[in-house]
Amino acid sequence: MKNLKTALVLVGIFLAGCSIFGTQSISQSNEDWNHLKLWYDEPAQKWTEALPIGNGRLGAMVYGSVQTERLQLNEDTVWAGHLLERDRVGAYKYLPEARRLIFEGKYAEAQEIMQREFMGERLVRSYQTLGDLRLQFGNNGQVTDYRRQLDLDTAVVTVTYRLGEATFTREVFSSPVDQCIIVRLTCDKPAQITFDANLWRPEDYTIETDGSDCIVMKGQATMKGKHKGVNFAARLKIIPEGGKLTATDEGVRLENADAATLYIVAATNYHSNDPQTVCDRQLTAVSRKKYPQLLQAHLTEYRRLFRRVALKLGDDSVTDMPTDERLQAVKDGTDDPALCALYFQFGRYLLISSSRSGCMPANLQGIWNEHIEAPWNCDYHININIQMNYWPAEVCNLAECHEPFFDLTDNLRPRGRKTAKDVYNCRGFVAHHTTDAWFWTSPIGNVGYGMWPSGAAWCCQHLWEHYAFGGDREFLKKRAYPIMKEAAEFFLDFLVEDPKTGKLVSGPSISPENRFRTPDGKVSNLAMGPAMDQQIIYDLFTNCIEAAKILGIDDDFVKQVKSARGNLAGPQIGSDGRLLEWTEEFAEPEPGHRHISHLFALYPGKQISITDTPKLASAARKSLEYRLAHGGGHTGWSRAWIINFWARLQDAEKAHENVLALLRKSTHPNLFDNHPPFQIDGNFGGTAGLAEMLLQSHAGEIHLLPALPKAWPDGSVKGLRARGGFEVDIAWKDGKLAEATIRSLSGNKCRIHSDGPLVVTSAGKQIADGGRNVVDFSTKAGRTYHVSAEN
Repeated sequence: MKNLKTALVLVGIFLAGCSIFGTQSISQSNEDWNHLKLWYDEPAQKWTEALPIGNGRLGAMVYGSVQTERLQLNEDTVWAGHLLERDRVGAYKYLPEARRLIFEGKYAEAQEIMQREFMGERLVRSYQTLGDLRLQFGNNGQVTDYRRQLDLDTAVVTVTYRLGEATFTREVFSSPVDQCIIVRLTCDKPAQITFDANLWRPEDYTIETDGSDCIVMKGQATMKGKHKGVNFAARLKIIPEGGKLTATDEGVRLENADAATLYIVAATNYHSNDPQTVCDRQLTAVSRKKYPQLLQAHLTEYRRLFRRVALKLGDDSVTDMPTDERLQAVKDGTDDPALCALYFQFGRYLLISSSRSGCMPANLQGIWNEHIEAPWNCDYHININIQMNYWPAEVCNLAECHEPFFDLTDNLRPRGRKTAKDVYNCRGFVAHHTTDAWFWTSPIGNVGYGMWPSGAAWCCQHLWEHYAFGGDREFLKKRAYPIMKEAAEFFLDFLVEDPKTGKLVSGPSISPENRFRTPDGKVSNLAMGPAMDQQIIYDLFTNCIEAAKILGIDDDFVKQVKSARGNLAGPQIGSDGRLLEWTEEFAEPEPGHRHISHLFALYPGKQISITDTPKLASAARKSLEYRLAHGGGHTGWSRAWIINFWARLQDAEKAHENVLALLRKSTHPNLFDNHPPFQIDGNFGGTAGLAEMLLQSHAGEIHLLPALPKAWPDGSVKGLRARGGFEVDIAWKDGKLAEATIRSLSGNKCRIHSDGPLVVTSAGKQIADGGRNVVDFSTKAGRTYHVSAEN
């Protein structure tokens, strides 16, 4: 049966790819949202087949089994551990000697010093599962018409099936309005809802019932009794319609009800609140409302964000096939443009569901984690992973979802100042390759991954990008610039002159997690002036200079930054034409390394572009080709980064090739990214890459369809954002621009770039001369401008 279904999928996708579209319209109807469903014709057998829901703080993975439903639960502050002192105070005394040794080519000796004197202890203390809600139905008999789906337009997971003459329905969502997971159980026949409910956790918890309708779970997050973290509480309340509700030794039993609504609330003392009091308050509030009211409030708030962007890439009729079978068909060699669009919107869904104002930022798994000890602690890796989580935030019109990352960056400052002073004897603040809910900033573990002082500086790029897209001057003045300035102050003190070149370089530092072979045959990590450090510092200094200009600041700090940037060692090209990752042409023990750090300046930076720096862009391309030829892109997030590189290089076919590779090699049946194991950064990086193929604005212009592949000849996108304060809709046909709409939000001057001549009108009047593929025009805030290809 499965083989027959797969064959039908292949035929359906082939026919979809052969369809001829009519003229694309940017207008949008409810039908644009109907196809945005992940659906399956069987329950999930493992976690990476379950479907995620979340409200930014409270999440669940829904399995959909007929007999035993499992909701694996998460609350975003369930962390083991607490703040510990790990700075190696006074380590800076050893910096001059380590630098001297590196400049003399004695890399191993320098690395030994840095490992011994600088590196703090690595601890295992993880973000953890809250636990499970388990519903035992004990349904027997032949199940037919089974369907399990996640509707991206409603953020509701639905499970339906038939047993005999009865049709059962489950609806599950996590409300951002009522801060509650809601489960609705119904049947089209009376008195058919019977189940046992309980809450469970792998360890460190207690269970009790509160009356016949409520279960209470309490505990503390620890690592086998060590690294004691937050206290947590969760409450389950069942509201039956008919039937009999009783308390049992394991939980609560409901028999012969017509329907039931379940409420799950959870909290911790992370924010110094009593978790049980918070749960009681939330449960009391939600219990006063009827289910239709709860659902409508959830839909209104969720769609406020989600419906800002619509994307159409292919024939949506292929959505009649289960998502896992569509994915398998792509893995087997077919193309499915509509699945690419679904993947894009799934990424936006995940960001909305895991990162909202007032919540923790999305971690390595968003908010979804079934472990007590998660891979890499499910922490905040700030050497690319969390940054990649937020690459789609601005361009995909989810700027509000960016805010938890700004909070993280701000929260790193107090500890980062101490680390800067005590470890480096520098001003400003610094953070290294990773942190967690306790916002520590020390270099920890092994030099090979931990001796990297550019984490905070990279985080600061996101503050600037938020301003660049939205134009919020108050945000720039009161929040972004003070943080950026403090990060830059660290590097003003930390940079030193390279005695061979006289240029300023960072170090000792690494190119994240990569290694090189020294001339004497040894393998080392540490260097002075690795390319990524230099590029991130250039980016930070440039953004500080631009921000100061906008804010009318021209003080000594700005003068120092300008001077330092002017003497900063920049990107270098090797003898084989590749961009250098280090200051010398070292041999690489792992030429297909997953990190492609020396291309930061291409993406997400803007120091390298094919228009302004064509030689560097060519060198970046050669580096990328070399890395891929040696097995690069073998992790999900690395493949996602590669999509963005090719998009910036405006190589549409290479970008599309890597979109397909992301789906074929690094995507689970539920569309979660597969590192392996699951990491959510690949989902977000892939979403950003798809947007980057359709719209770019980093080079001072809005470039329409800069990397449109042949596989997407007809399509449309609505609601993407461009730097300068613009919202953009685009439609194309036969691989060419048909029309675009530019909404000016800030009244800035606009430059548009396309492959062919353009005509721009507003209010029926032509406002820019035709005949050119780059046009400039002034805008007024709130006004709409129509762009069309000149006939």
